[in-house]
Amino acid sequence: MIKKILIANRGEIAVRIVRACAELDIKSVAIYTDADRHALHVKKADEAYNIGADPVLGYLNAHNIVNLAVASGCDALHPGYGFLSENPMLAEICARRGIKFIGPSAKVIRAMGDKIEARRAMIKAGIPVVPGSDHNLESAEEARVLAARIGYPVMLKATNGGGGRGIRRCNSEEELIRNFDRVVSEAGKAFGKPEVFMEKCVVNPRHIEVQVMGDDFGTVIHLFERDCSIQRRHQKLIEIAPSPQLTEAQRKYIGLLAVQAAKAVGYVNAGTCEFLLDADNQFYFMEMNTRLQVEHTVTETITGVDIVQEQIRVASGLPLQYKQSDIQHRGFAMEFRINAEDPQNEFLPSFGRITRYYAPGGPGVRTDAAMYTGYVIPPYYDSMCAKLTVWNLSWEGVVERSRRALTDMIVYGVKTTIPYYQEILKNPDFRGGRFDTSFVETHSELIKYPVRRPPELLAVAISAAIAAHEGM
Repeated sequence: MIKKILIANRGEIAVRIVRACAELDIKSVAIYTDADRHALHVKKADEAYNIGADPVLGYLNAHNIVNLAVASGCDALHPGYGFLSENPMLAEICARRGIKFIGPSAKVIRAMGDKIEARRAMIKAGIPVVPGSDHNLESAEEARVLAARIGYPVMLKATNGGGGRGIRRCNSEEELIRNFDRVVSEAGKAFGKPEVFMEKCVVNPRHIEVQVMGDDFGTVIHLFERDCSIQRRHQKLIEIAPSPQLTEAQRKYIGLLAVQAAKAVGYVNAGTCEFLLDADNQFYFMEMNTRLQVEHTVTETITGVDIVQEQIRVASGLPLQYKQSDIQHRGFAMEFRINAEDPQNEFLPSFGRITRYYAPGGPGVRTDAAMYTGYVIPPYYDSMCAKLTVWNLSWEGVVERSRRALTDMIVYGVKTTIPYYQEILKNPDFRGGRFDTSFVETHSELIKYPVRRPPELLAVAISAAIAAHEGM
């Protein structure tokens, strides 16, 4: 069994991995930049080491991170998500230095990270894929000819992209020509490779993904699906497990598809197969994420499987603890990404000091957070500062419990997405389980919620009024 793990990440996911290590009696090592000196993962880990002044580059220097793992006596490294989590070079360096990489092999990461290669692998395995290009597009003219053949709208996508970046919808030839060079540029800047491919745009689909786990003994299982349709500009906001929109027959079918896809590429450890479900109830493979997902919490909640601990066991060379027949789902779970953003101002990031924070509690409520009262959210990273996961036996019950938990969750000092989620929970389409990826765009009225004033601002206003009165 692994004895000591370096966590090559920060924020709430680093805290999550620290907790998994503690339950397995494994030592945890955190890394941090100067900007993260007071971060919660630094306080929680058994050991913590500074990796430099630059707030971002320190988390992206694979050689330095693995050197630190070796120097601190670690025998394994967990990449979390984001940063280097889907960089095959990190897995390769770990292998060369005798450090176990808690994730799939570099070969699989590279193959699934290349969307063209992933499409080819899925087609070969008999998995349905969205119609599109079978190679990288060399020019806007080549893109124009292909789009005319498969029909508009189309999606231009970075071949090595992820996280909703490097994607543009094109509804006409004019938009395609205008956006082609932009997407190529975005792909080069964000992912280091200016490579782009095209897919037919599935209009207003439901975004359904399946959690899979594989071990070194050829066992691959799925842990049911998650509905990620509530998203803004391809960035997920709310995730639900299982999907309230699928029948049991659809649920069984997509689970089998995901296992088939994972087996086709020899997948080991935790991963996610993402699908689009169109208006005709046809599933299409979209991509495979070769890492732990932000939304793994909802899957853990409905199945009782600790995915992070299972990752560590598999990386230790142990078989999965579960057969497919052992995996059952119970009730519904929803995860809300609590982002430090102002939904009423185009979701502009709202960084700064947390002046007051109270986590919600009660039955079926879980909070994964990187913040605390007095913590200063730095402006260099993703705006997500916490995840709220809520469970109940019924869909109606989880909606109501989520509404209560979001009301209980108090964050002052920065603006957050909490009040926006409260409006979503009131919406009859959402409550009725009728939503797709267009929900946020087509329900713009939900942004018009009343602003709840922090009590400290009220106190300032009262003090000013008293002072003004006494001065009369």
